[in-house]
Amino acid sequence: MLKDILAITGQPGLFKMVSKGNNSVIVESLLTRKRFPAHSSTKIISLEDIAIFTVTAEVPLKEVLKKIAEKENNQPAIDHKASSNELRNYFKTVLPDYDEDRVYISDIKKLVQWYNILQENDMLQFEEADDEKAPEENNQ
Repeated sequence: MLKDILAITGQPGLFKMVSKGNNSVIVESLLTRKRFPAHSSTKIISLEDIAIFTVTAEVPLKEVLKKIAEKENNQPAIDHKASSNELRNYFKTVLPDYDEDRVYISDIKKLVQWYNILQENDMLQFEEADDEKAPEENNQ
């Protein structure tokens, strides 16, 4: 699900990878639907590679997004422009043991904004891993 969804430093929102070139990838903004090349000199990270610090471990972003979706019944979450206190309190209900010293308010804002972008674009399918395992189980 999150493998082809990218965050690009200096660019607002999220991007879907459309194709790969030699020195760039073609991405499409999930906000504007515009396509453009993102060059290898730009910092690009797949959402699949992001994790949130808790006091005991790191939780993959996919799991945090899943918890938000469950809390919100797959509806939009709190506005990422809400006050810092509101966002912190909200995030504590989603991930109670998040590491408050290592997860900054800017991280929470970005995470909530990403959730809302993915939700708006109907890109929050979490059954994917189960679907991939099902054919193997049927072959046994």
